[in-house]
Amino acid sequence: MKISCAFPPVPRTPDHIVLAEELGYEVAWVYDTPALQLDVWMTLALAGVRTERIVLGPGVLIPSLRHPMVTASAIATLVGLVGPERVVVGAGTGFTGRRAMGQKPLSWKNFPSMVATVQALLRGETVEVEGKMVKMLHWPGQAVDRPIEVPWVVGVNGPRGLGAAKAMGAGVFTSRPRPDADYGGIRDVVLLGFGTVFDQGEDAGSARVIDTVGPGVSVAYHAFLEQSDARLSSLPNAEKFVELAEAIPAEVRHLALHTGHLTQLNDIDRAIITPEAIGVAPLAGPASELPGRLEALAAQGITEVAFQPMGDIERELRVFAAAAGL
Repeated sequence: MKISCAFPPVPRTPDHIVLAEELGYEVAWVYDTPALQLDVWMTLALAGVRTERIVLGPGVLIPSLRHPMVTASAIATLVGLVGPERVVVGAGTGFTGRRAMGQKPLSWKNFPSMVATVQALLRGETVEVEGKMVKMLHWPGQAVDRPIEVPWVVGVNGPRGLGAAKAMGAGVFTSRPRPDADYGGIRDVVLLGFGTVFDQGEDAGSARVIDTVGPGVSVAYHAFLEQSDARLSSLPNAEKFVELAEAIPAEVRHLALHTGHLTQLNDIDRAIITPEAIGVAPLAGPASELPGRLEALAAQGITEVAFQPMGDIERELRVFAAAAGL
Protein backbone atom coordinates (compact mmCIF):
# COMPACT_ATOMS: atom_id res chain seq x y z
CA MET A 1 0.00 0.00 0.00
CA LYS A 2 1.18 3.52 -0.81
CA ILE A 3 1.41 5.99 2.07
CA SER A 4 0.76 9.52 0.89
CA CYS A 5 -0.34 12.81 2.40
CA ALA A 6 -2.93 15.50 1.71
CA PHE A 7 -3.05 19.18 2.52
CA PRO A 8 -5.35 22.19 2.36
CA PRO A 9 -3.22 24.82 0.56
CA VAL A 10 -2.01 27.32 3.17
CA PRO A 11 1.20 29.41 3.19
CA ARG A 12 3.36 26.68 4.79
CA THR A 13 2.08 23.81 2.63
CA PRO A 14 5.12 23.83 0.29
CA ASP A 15 7.36 23.50 3.38
CA HIS A 16 5.26 20.57 4.58
CA ILE A 17 5.46 18.85 1.21
CA VAL A 18 9.25 19.17 1.29
CA LEU A 19 9.22 17.47 4.70
CA ALA A 20 6.81 14.80 3.44
CA GLU A 21 9.24 13.93 0.64
CA GLU A 22 12.11 13.67 3.13
CA LEU A 23 10.03 11.31 5.29
CA GLY A 24 9.16 8.99 2.40
CA TYR A 25 5.55 9.84 1.55
CA GLU A 26 4.84 8.91 -2.08
CA VAL A 27 2.25 11.49 -3.16
CA ALA A 28 1.23 14.92 -1.91
CA TRP A 29 -2.38 15.78 -2.69
CA VAL A 30 -3.53 19.40 -2.39
CA TYR A 31 -7.18 20.45 -2.08
CA ASP A 32 -8.96 22.74 -4.51
CA THR A 33 -10.89 24.87 -1.99
CA PRO A 34 -10.63 28.54 -3.02
CA ALA A 35 -13.32 29.72 -0.58
CA LEU A 36 -11.29 28.31 2.32
CA GLN A 37 -7.61 28.25 1.39
CA LEU A 38 -5.10 29.37 -1.23
CA ASP A 39 -4.75 28.42 -4.89
CA VAL A 40 -4.06 24.74 -5.50
CA TRP A 41 -1.94 25.17 -8.64
CA MET A 42 0.32 27.90 -7.24
CA THR A 43 0.87 25.75 -4.15
CA LEU A 44 1.73 22.68 -6.23
CA ALA A 45 4.14 24.70 -8.37
CA LEU A 46 5.91 26.11 -5.31
CA ALA A 47 6.27 22.58 -3.94
CA GLY A 48 7.37 21.25 -7.31
CA VAL A 49 10.41 23.48 -7.64
CA ARG A 50 11.56 22.51 -4.13
CA THR A 51 11.19 18.72 -4.40
CA GLU A 52 12.72 15.96 -6.51
CA ARG A 53 10.74 12.75 -6.04
CA ILE A 54 7.30 13.10 -4.49
CA VAL A 55 4.34 12.92 -6.88
CA LEU A 56 2.11 16.02 -6.86
CA GLY A 57 -1.49 16.66 -7.78
CA PRO A 58 -4.78 18.31 -6.94
CA GLY A 59 -6.86 16.11 -4.70
CA VAL A 60 -9.32 16.94 -6.03
CA LEU A 61 -9.83 19.80 -8.50
CA ILE A 62 -13.34 21.02 -9.32
CA PRO A 63 -13.69 21.34 -13.13
CA SER A 64 -16.43 23.98 -13.00
CA LEU A 65 -14.25 26.48 -11.12
CA ARG A 66 -12.13 27.18 -14.21
CA HIS A 67 -12.44 27.17 -17.98
CA PRO A 68 -11.18 23.76 -19.21
CA MET A 69 -8.36 25.50 -21.08
CA VAL A 70 -7.19 27.10 -17.82
CA THR A 71 -7.13 23.69 -16.15
CA ALA A 72 -5.30 22.10 -19.09
CA SER A 73 -2.72 24.90 -19.04
CA ALA A 74 -2.24 24.49 -15.28
CA ILE A 75 -1.64 20.75 -15.67
CA ALA A 76 0.81 21.42 -18.51
CA THR A 77 2.64 23.93 -16.31
CA LEU A 78 3.08 21.42 -13.48
CA VAL A 79 4.16 18.68 -15.90
CA GLY A 80 6.71 21.10 -17.35
CA LEU A 81 8.09 21.80 -13.89
CA VAL A 82 8.41 18.25 -12.55
CA GLY A 83 7.77 15.85 -15.44
CA PRO A 84 4.72 13.69 -16.18
CA GLU A 85 5.91 10.87 -13.93
CA ARG A 86 5.49 13.16 -10.91
CA VAL A 87 1.98 14.42 -11.68
CA VAL A 88 -1.40 12.89 -10.89
CA VAL A 89 -4.71 14.69 -11.32
CA GLY A 90 -7.72 14.20 -9.10
CA ALA A 91 -11.09 15.67 -10.04
CA GLY A 92 -14.35 15.83 -8.12
CA THR A 93 -17.86 17.18 -8.18
CA GLY A 94 -17.26 19.75 -5.45
CA PHE A 95 -18.39 18.71 -1.97
CA THR A 96 -16.24 21.45 -0.46
CA GLY A 97 -15.09 23.44 -3.48
CA ARG A 98 -18.69 24.20 -4.49
CA ARG A 99 -20.72 23.71 -1.31
CA ALA A 100 -18.55 26.18 0.61
CA MET A 101 -19.83 28.78 -1.87
CA GLY A 102 -23.46 27.72 -1.51
CA GLN A 103 -23.53 25.71 -4.75
CA LYS A 104 -24.59 22.10 -5.24
CA PRO A 105 -21.96 19.61 -6.42
CA LEU A 106 -21.76 18.89 -10.13
CA SER A 107 -24.06 16.28 -11.61
CA TRP A 108 -22.54 12.87 -12.31
CA LYS A 109 -24.39 13.10 -15.62
CA ASN A 110 -22.23 16.03 -16.76
CA PHE A 111 -19.04 15.55 -14.77
CA PRO A 112 -17.35 12.88 -16.97
CA SER A 113 -17.62 15.03 -20.09
CA MET A 114 -16.05 17.99 -18.24
CA VAL A 115 -13.03 15.85 -17.38
CA ALA A 116 -12.94 14.40 -20.90
CA THR A 117 -12.72 17.90 -22.37
CA VAL A 118 -9.60 18.70 -20.33
CA GLN A 119 -8.06 15.34 -21.23
CA ALA A 120 -8.73 15.94 -24.93
CA LEU A 121 -7.06 19.34 -24.76
CA LEU A 122 -4.01 17.76 -23.14
CA ARG A 123 -3.85 15.26 -26.02
CA GLY A 124 -3.66 18.19 -28.42
CA GLU A 125 -7.17 17.77 -29.80
CA THR A 126 -9.60 20.48 -30.88
CA VAL A 127 -12.78 20.47 -28.80
CA GLU A 128 -15.91 22.56 -28.50
CA VAL A 129 -16.29 24.69 -25.38
CA GLU A 130 -19.16 27.13 -24.94
CA GLY A 131 -20.03 26.82 -28.61
CA LYS A 132 -16.53 27.57 -29.90
CA MET A 133 -13.67 25.35 -31.05
CA VAL A 134 -10.59 25.51 -28.82
CA LYS A 135 -7.19 23.86 -28.81
CA MET A 136 -3.92 24.25 -26.93
CA LEU A 137 -2.11 26.55 -29.34
CA HIS A 138 1.16 26.59 -27.40
CA TRP A 139 4.13 26.54 -29.78
CA PRO A 140 7.31 24.56 -29.02
CA GLY A 141 9.04 26.15 -26.06
CA GLN A 142 5.80 27.62 -24.70
CA ALA A 143 4.65 24.41 -22.99
CA VAL A 144 5.49 20.72 -22.93
CA ASP A 145 4.62 18.88 -26.12
CA ARG A 146 1.24 17.26 -26.53
CA PRO A 147 -0.02 14.67 -25.86
CA ILE A 148 0.32 15.15 -22.11
CA GLU A 149 -0.58 11.89 -20.40
CA VAL A 150 -1.01 11.77 -16.62
CA PRO A 151 -3.06 9.43 -14.40
CA TRP A 152 -6.47 10.63 -13.18
CA VAL A 153 -8.51 9.75 -10.12
CA VAL A 154 -12.10 10.77 -9.39
CA GLY A 155 -13.45 11.81 -6.01
CA VAL A 156 -16.28 9.40 -5.12
CA ASN A 157 -18.19 8.36 -2.00
CA GLY A 158 -21.08 6.37 -3.44
CA PRO A 159 -22.08 3.85 -6.11
CA ARG A 160 -22.93 6.46 -8.75
CA GLY A 161 -19.50 8.03 -8.56
CA LEU A 162 -17.82 4.65 -8.48
CA GLY A 163 -19.66 3.65 -11.64
CA ALA A 164 -18.62 6.89 -13.33
CA ALA A 165 -14.98 6.35 -12.36
CA LYS A 166 -15.02 2.85 -13.85
CA ALA A 167 -16.58 4.14 -17.07
CA MET A 168 -13.93 6.87 -17.28
CA GLY A 169 -11.09 4.42 -16.70
CA ALA A 170 -9.97 6.49 -13.72
CA GLY A 171 -8.89 5.66 -10.20
CA VAL A 172 -10.94 6.77 -7.21
CA PHE A 173 -10.28 9.13 -4.31
CA THR A 174 -12.62 8.60 -1.38
CA SER A 175 -12.94 9.87 2.18
CA ARG A 176 -15.38 7.23 3.40
CA PRO A 177 -14.58 3.62 2.46
CA ARG A 178 -17.71 1.51 2.14
CA PRO A 179 -17.47 -2.20 2.99
CA ASP A 180 -19.90 -2.92 0.14
CA ALA A 181 -17.95 -0.95 -2.49
CA ASP A 182 -16.79 -2.95 -5.51
CA TYR A 183 -13.39 -1.66 -6.58
CA GLY A 184 -12.87 -4.47 -9.08
CA GLY A 185 -11.12 -3.27 -12.22
CA ILE A 186 -9.90 -0.03 -10.61
CA ARG A 187 -6.13 0.13 -10.22
CA ASP A 188 -5.84 3.11 -7.87
CA VAL A 189 -8.14 3.42 -4.84
CA VAL A 190 -7.02 6.32 -2.65
CA LEU A 191 -8.44 6.87 0.83
CA LEU A 192 -8.22 10.34 2.34
CA GLY A 193 -7.47 9.31 5.92
CA PHE A 194 -7.90 11.29 9.13
CA GLY A 195 -6.44 10.50 12.52
CA THR A 196 -3.42 10.88 14.77
CA VAL A 197 -0.96 8.58 16.48
CA PHE A 198 -1.55 8.81 20.22
CA ASP A 199 1.25 9.86 22.53
CA GLN A 200 2.07 7.64 25.49
CA GLY A 201 -0.87 7.75 27.90
CA GLU A 202 -3.17 9.55 25.46
CA ASP A 203 -6.64 8.42 24.45
CA ALA A 204 -9.56 9.73 22.41
CA GLY A 205 -10.50 12.12 25.23
CA SER A 206 -7.23 14.04 25.03
CA ALA A 207 -7.68 17.71 24.13
CA ARG A 208 -4.84 17.36 21.61
CA VAL A 209 -6.47 14.37 19.96
CA ILE A 210 -9.86 16.08 19.72
CA ASP A 211 -8.35 19.27 18.29
CA THR A 212 -6.20 17.28 15.84
CA VAL A 213 -8.68 14.67 14.63
CA GLY A 214 -11.93 16.57 15.16
CA PRO A 215 -11.78 18.66 11.96
CA GLY A 216 -11.59 15.45 9.92
CA VAL A 217 -14.39 13.75 11.83
CA SER A 218 -16.70 16.76 11.50
CA VAL A 219 -16.54 16.54 7.70
CA ALA A 220 -18.72 13.41 7.84
CA TYR A 221 -21.39 15.36 9.73
CA HIS A 222 -21.27 18.20 7.19
CA ALA A 223 -21.41 15.87 4.20
CA PHE A 224 -24.23 13.66 5.47
CA LEU A 225 -26.35 16.70 6.40
CA GLU A 226 -25.90 18.44 3.07
CA GLN A 227 -26.50 15.21 1.15
CA SER A 228 -29.53 14.24 3.27
CA ASP A 229 -27.72 10.96 3.93
CA ALA A 230 -29.37 8.65 6.45
CA ARG A 231 -25.94 7.67 7.75
CA LEU A 232 -25.87 10.95 9.69
CA SER A 233 -28.12 9.38 12.33
CA SER A 234 -25.44 6.77 13.08
CA LEU A 235 -22.91 9.40 14.19
CA PRO A 236 -22.55 10.41 17.85
CA ASN A 237 -24.49 13.59 18.77
CA ALA A 238 -26.17 13.65 15.36
CA GLU A 239 -29.42 15.12 16.70
CA LYS A 240 -27.56 17.94 18.43
CA PHE A 241 -25.62 18.65 15.24
CA VAL A 242 -28.77 18.90 13.16
CA GLU A 243 -30.36 21.18 15.76
CA LEU A 244 -27.37 23.53 15.79
CA ALA A 245 -27.06 23.56 12.00
CA GLU A 246 -30.74 24.20 11.37
CA ALA A 247 -30.71 27.10 13.84
CA ILE A 248 -28.58 28.98 11.31
CA PRO A 249 -30.48 30.74 8.49
CA ALA A 250 -30.42 28.56 5.37
CA GLU A 251 -28.91 31.27 3.17
CA VAL A 252 -25.70 31.41 5.27
CA ARG A 253 -25.67 27.90 6.74
CA HIS A 254 -23.00 26.72 4.32
CA LEU A 255 -20.67 29.47 5.56
CA ALA A 256 -21.01 28.33 9.16
CA LEU A 257 -20.66 24.63 8.36
CA HIS A 258 -17.54 24.98 6.21
CA THR A 259 -15.69 27.51 8.36
CA GLY A 260 -12.50 25.78 9.52
CA HIS A 261 -13.17 22.82 7.21
CA LEU A 262 -10.37 20.24 7.65
CA THR A 263 -8.19 22.65 9.61
CA GLN A 264 -9.84 23.49 12.93
CA LEU A 265 -13.05 22.97 14.88
CA ASN A 266 -15.67 25.67 14.43
CA ASP A 267 -18.27 26.42 17.12
CA ILE A 268 -20.73 23.79 15.89
CA ASP A 269 -18.02 21.14 15.52
CA ARG A 270 -16.70 21.74 19.02
CA ALA A 271 -20.16 21.16 20.47
CA ILE A 272 -20.51 17.71 18.91
CA ILE A 273 -17.02 16.23 18.59
CA THR A 274 -16.59 14.08 21.69
CA PRO A 275 -14.20 11.21 22.46
CA GLU A 276 -16.87 8.85 21.12
CA ALA A 277 -16.94 10.74 17.81
CA ILE A 278 -13.17 10.38 17.41
CA GLY A 279 -13.82 6.69 16.77
CA VAL A 280 -15.13 7.65 13.32
CA ALA A 281 -11.57 8.46 12.21
CA PRO A 282 -9.91 5.36 10.70
CA LEU A 283 -6.36 6.34 11.61
CA ALA A 284 -6.65 7.52 15.24
CA GLY A 285 -5.01 5.30 17.84
CA PRO A 286 -1.76 4.05 19.32
CA ALA A 287 1.21 3.53 17.01
CA SER A 288 1.02 -0.23 17.58
CA GLU A 289 -2.46 -0.35 16.00
CA LEU A 290 -1.68 1.57 12.81
CA PRO A 291 -0.16 -1.32 10.77
CA GLY A 292 -3.23 -3.45 11.47
CA ARG A 293 -5.57 -0.65 10.47
CA LEU A 294 -3.69 -0.17 7.21
CA GLU A 295 -3.86 -3.91 6.53
CA ALA A 296 -7.62 -3.87 7.13
CA LEU A 297 -8.02 -1.01 4.66
CA ALA A 298 -5.95 -2.88 2.09
CA ALA A 299 -8.26 -5.86 2.53
CA GLN A 300 -11.17 -3.56 1.58
CA GLY A 301 -9.43 -2.69 -1.70
CA ILE A 302 -7.66 0.51 -0.68
CA THR A 303 -4.33 0.82 -2.53
CA GLU A 304 -3.17 4.17 -1.13
CA VAL A 305 -3.82 6.05 2.10
CA ALA A 306 -3.49 9.83 1.85
CA PHE A 307 -3.04 10.97 5.45
CA GLN A 308 -4.04 14.56 6.15
CA PRO A 309 -2.08 15.93 9.11
CA MET A 310 -3.87 18.51 11.26
CA GLY A 311 -2.79 20.52 14.27
CA ASP A 312 0.98 20.31 14.59
CA ILE A 313 1.58 19.37 10.95
CA GLU A 314 5.26 18.52 11.28
CA ARG A 315 4.67 16.35 14.34
CA GLU A 316 1.82 14.52 12.60
CA LEU A 317 3.83 13.85 9.43
CA ARG A 318 6.82 12.53 11.36
CA VAL A 319 4.93 10.34 13.83
CA PHE A 320 2.57 8.87 11.26
CA ALA A 321 5.47 8.10 8.90
CA ALA A 322 7.29 6.26 11.67
CA ALA A 323 4.23 4.27 12.73
CA ALA A 324 3.49 3.35 9.10
CA GLY A 325 7.03 2.11 8.61
CA LEU A 326 8.24 4.65 6.07
